[in-house]
Amino acid sequence: MNCATLLTPALALLLTAYRERDAEILADACTEPGALGALLRREGLYSSHLAEWRGTRDRAARAALEPKTRGQRPAAPDARALELARLRRENERLQSSLRKAELLLDLQKKVSQILDIALPVIACDDEREKSGSVRPSSSRRA
Repeated sequence: MNCATLLTPALALLLTAYRERDAEILADACTEPGALGALLRREGLYSSHLAEWRGTRDRAARAALEPKTRGQRPAAPDARALELARLRRENERLQSSLRKAELLLDLQKKVSQILDIALPVIACDDEREKSGSVRPSSSRRA
């Protein structure tokens, strides 16, 4: 039987993992000059393979030291909750703007009273339409 036919993808991955681990352990143990090069040639590897494996090992070690969050993960906000939050922020902004405008109007009234200046009375659109002084908006031409 041919060994290549018995080699399934899972087994190949397992053998590759063992080969990487063994080669890395042996490479870390090489202390004599030229021993690492001989090991790489014998195993058919490049030095970049060792660098990549060591980097992966170091990243995994750092990730293992990271604190793990405990408990239930927060649920992703749904579209309605996001829209509600946006509308509440907009409402708050508009209310703040309204308060500023009302303060300015009160200030104008007080200044006109102090300087004895008569302010013109401006009726709302609804009141003008009811009194007949202005045509309804549906009959206006654009």
